[in-house]
Amino acid sequence: MKKILSTCALTLPLVLSTTAFAKNEVNVYSYRQPHLINPMLEQFEKDTGIKVNVLFADKGLIKRIQEEGELSPADVLLTVDISRVMELVDSNFTQKVKSDVLEQNIPMQFRDSDGDWFALTTRSRAVYTSKDRVGKLPADFDYIDLAKPEYKGKICIRSGKHPYNVSLFASLIEHYGVDQTRDFLKGLKANLARKPQGNDRAQIKGIASGECDYALANSYYFGKMLTDPEQKPLAEKAIINFPKGKNGAHLNISGMALSKYAPNKENAIKLMEYLTGDKAQKLYAELNHEFPVKNGVERSELVASWGEFTPDQLQLEKIAEHYKQALQLVDEVQFDIEK
Repeated sequence: MKKILSTCALTLPLVLSTTAFAKNEVNVYSYRQPHLINPMLEQFEKDTGIKVNVLFADKGLIKRIQEEGELSPADVLLTVDISRVMELVDSNFTQKVKSDVLEQNIPMQFRDSDGDWFALTTRSRAVYTSKDRVGKLPADFDYIDLAKPEYKGKICIRSGKHPYNVSLFASLIEHYGVDQTRDFLKGLKANLARKPQGNDRAQIKGIASGECDYALANSYYFGKMLTDPEQKPLAEKAIINFPKGKNGAHLNISGMALSKYAPNKENAIKLMEYLTGDKAQKLYAELNHEFPVKNGVERSELVASWGEFTPDQLQLEKIAEHYKQALQLVDEVQFDIEK
């Protein structure tokens, strides 16, 4: 059974230090919520006999790793969004991995060419519409269309500063330039039905309540809602759309890296390889409704029912490259400040 530490452990002494060098263990530091990765880690334990110790934290992980330094017990680092992955790399908290298994399992677009990070799953930043009031968007719909005056007062979105949105905006900078992205953010803000608030599910719920007709949210949240008996009636009032536009639907990742001072390096690489294998990738798809990164692993039946779509082929490093600039634009247009 895994040893699981919650976010409160970040303020406690180093609990994992006593087991950090155990021969048959691996220590995972994770930004991802426990229910999203526990099934895969539990299956790894069953299949390998290697015990997994997990520390979950939605904030403070970077600071903790920095303070632990060379004594950090962290072996594998799990996070979401390419910006957070690159923050780990740029902070010099990772080490390169050379693995034929990882290179075979993960397409080049979804891993670092030097082996500093690897994607586990992908997800799209989808546009949701009211089933009754709007219907499905045209095939050529683009994200930048959301800034058109015809959508005034009809759009729900979470904080513009959230990494999921900033990464989308960063991709627009690469595709359309800074000036056009700034204009887009101004137009999008003018079209909001309410002040940016809540999480991704709250935006879909906004459609269900009639507060808005359009919303932005990650694709796997829609899957989670549709398989939750309480939230399914709300989700069924919305339609998921993957904008094709000029560049295709925006993709981001959940990812992993090998910690710089991993005390259980061999087990860590075994876990990383396992998480990109058929069994774990199928679990990710079936339980979380994310897109598997490994070719040949099918999407969940529910996700497949949403139809095929054209993904943006933008290299993920480009998103990370423009991330700070995108965040500056969000501040510049005062996106989160009520009109």
